[in-house]
Parts: sequence; C-alpha cells; structure tokens
Amino acid sequence: MIKQEIEKVEDEIIQPSPEELVVVNKPSKVSFDAWNPKTDLGRKVKNGEIKSIDEIFESGKKILESEIADFLLSNLETDLLFVGQSRGKFGGGKRTIWRQTQKKTSEGNKPKFGIMAIVGNRDGYIGIGLGKSKETMPSREKAIRNAKLNIIKIKRGCGSWVCGCDKNHSIPFTVIGKEGATKIKLMPAPKGTKLCIEKECQKILSFAGIKDIYSKVSDPKTKLNLVMACFNALKNLSKIKTRLK
Repeated sequence: MIKQEIEKVEDEIIQPSPEELVVVNKPSKVSFDAWNPKTDLGRKVKNGEIKSIDEIFESGKKILESEIADFLLSNLETDLLFVGQSRGKFGGGKRTIWRQTQKKTSEGNKPKFGIMAIVGNRDGYIGIGLGKSKETMPSREKAIRNAKLNIIKIKRGCGSWVCGCDKNHSIPFTVIGKEGATKIKLMPAPKGTKLCIEKECQKILSFAGIKDIYSKVSDPKTKLNLVMACFNALKNLSKIKTRLK
C-alpha cells in the first residue's frame, strides 16, 4: 500500500499538464521593438547593416542571440521531438517530448526535464537545441532558444543517378553522421521516394527542405543520439575536405 501511494504521488508531481504537451508548429512572430541587442552582431542586424543570415555564415561569426535568427528568417517554424517515454500500464510506455530524469536525495526525488526542439524554414535552414530544467516550461524555452542559436545552412540537390533532375528535393551526395555509438548514413534518393528514415529524423529533414532520401542506421542506442547523428550528417554536407600532397 505504501509503495502504491508513493508512485501515485510521484505521478502527480512529475507528469506535465496537457496544456504543456502542445507542440508549436507555426512561423515565429516576434516584436523587435523591445529587443535591446547585447552583442555587436545583434546591433548590426537591428540597424540593417546585415540583411541576410548568409552574411553571418560567410563571416564565420557565431550567433549569440536568438532574436537574430527571428529577425533574418521571419518564416521560421518550431517543433518538438519525441525523445522521451512516459510510464504506462503493464510495463509499456508512451512516447513523449519530455525526457525525464530523477536524482534521489535524502530529501526525496528531484526530477529534471529535458526537451529537444527544432527550427527551420523548409528551405535549407535548420537548427536543433536541447533544453534542461527542473520545470517543464523553462526547459522548452531553453530548447527553442538553443535551436535558434545552432541554426545552420545545408546543401540540397539531386545526387541520385536514377533521377538526375537537378532540383533541390534531396541531398547532393552521401554523408555519414555520428553521435556516441550511433551512426547514420544519408543517401540521395530519386523523386517520389519520400523520407525513408525514422519518424523524428523525418521531422528534421522535412524542416530542412529535404523531401526524398534513403538512410541506414547502426547502433541506435538512444533517441537523442539518433537525432543528433542525423543533424551532424546534415552539417557534413557543407564541410570541404582537402587532400594533402
């Protein structure tokens, strides 16, 4: 009886409310009148000296304010990835956006929530971020802010010899991404193939503007590792290798 009562109390404390489980998937609308830039890059963006985010990427500067991404990419969309699992009856579980951990102390259990968010404009720009906090809402805000700070531009194309349409519906060549023990291989696919990959990775590729792809995954230990491996593979699309003589 005591064990059942303890589990009941933990469920009431830890489980987030239904309102907090709503996934946002709309273009961001931010009021920039109250934005007071704290960095030199932010001031240049607000004053109109920098009019494109590509200028920032070409200069090699790092984005330290999430408002910069909102200002230069007005059509950004936001979504949350299902990287956690809630307890269910008879040993089962349900996928959820919250990745919950607990620290046992002499004062009791101290829960912590982790959440992963993605932002993108479905036209070559994608960002991903992880947020952690003792409460659910601050962790979601941190994840969205970190995703905007980690935004990148990827290369798209048609690298499939079957299609050869020269349109930006897939990737130009095969790339490999790693995170921990997880390894993912993304391969170009002809038009009409769609995204042959795990569901959460489908969201990432869709937000990046990729419509057709083949994939191969090895050692998918955790959902976080799989998602980050997919993002690292997209990063490798823009890397240039130099061969030493």
